[in-house]
Amino acid sequence: MKTVNSLSGGKTSSYIAANYPADYNVFSLVRTDDKNCMFPDKKIRQEVSDRLGVEFIGTLEEDTIIYTMLDLEQFIGSKIDWVTGKAFDDVILRNGKKYLPNVTQRFCTTEMKLQPLFDWWRSGINEVVEMRIGFRANEQSRAKTMLSKTNENGYSTFKAIIGKRKTQNKWSDIEWQKPSFPLIKDNIYKDKVEKYWKDKNVRFAYMNNCIGCFHRSPVLLKHMSDKHPSKYQWFVNAEQNTGYNTKTFKNGLSYDKIRKSLKQTSLFDDDFNECDSGYCGL
Repeated sequence: MKTVNSLSGGKTSSYIAANYPADYNVFSLVRTDDKNCMFPDKKIRQEVSDRLGVEFIGTLEEDTIIYTMLDLEQFIGSKIDWVTGKAFDDVILRNGKKYLPNVTQRFCTTEMKLQPLFDWWRSGINEVVEMRIGFRANEQSRAKTMLSKTNENGYSTFKAIIGKRKTQNKWSDIEWQKPSFPLIKDNIYKDKVEKYWKDKNVRFAYMNNCIGCFHRSPVLLKHMSDKHPSKYQWFVNAEQNTGYNTKTFKNGLSYDKIRKSLKQTSLFDDDFNECDSGYCGL
């Protein structure tokens, strides 16, 4: 069974890439076509576009994550495959109206993380792989949740088109990966990961995943609105003029209201940790 390291751009999955060589390393990038969120370096934008095979304007994650993946590839001396799905701007459109993801409807993760990973796997591998996931030793509950969603063979499946039945698409659940958790197996905690990356020549973002991830607490979202106002504005704009019942990302609490809150409170990077950050996982 071939091995794949699933990379998020964070220190933990990067630790796996550096210490557990695999047949493939793959990174799925969240994109936006909003030029107010444009990645500032034109040369790097073109390089990312070439890697993805589509025009790269910007990401709704921190820009540093782009440098993380470029640095990491040099550091490990192995190719990293970059994949991407539809831009977030298109993901939230349904028949010309905005439809927002939320905690109970995480279709953003499916369309911008899972779908491009699956498409990459299907076009280039197309046999069940061991997919290494960056859960640490203290995250066994997350691993159990993921494993609970596998089938009787221990494989994760993905619903995809396998043909046509007259004028309709024929769908099936395709077995494509067997999740594994090397850091849990080897009892690796955050302190060892942090120690490993100290003084290494890889730049890491303050937090990976989308600036406005709805898993994040309102206090952290307020902090991110101050750190990345243009990217945060994208989420504020997305909540305006929605055409469906879901009007906000966070249970009726608008991102504009979050941004305008806590004005008398100074927030610093050290006030938060990974437990506050939200996550996108397989």
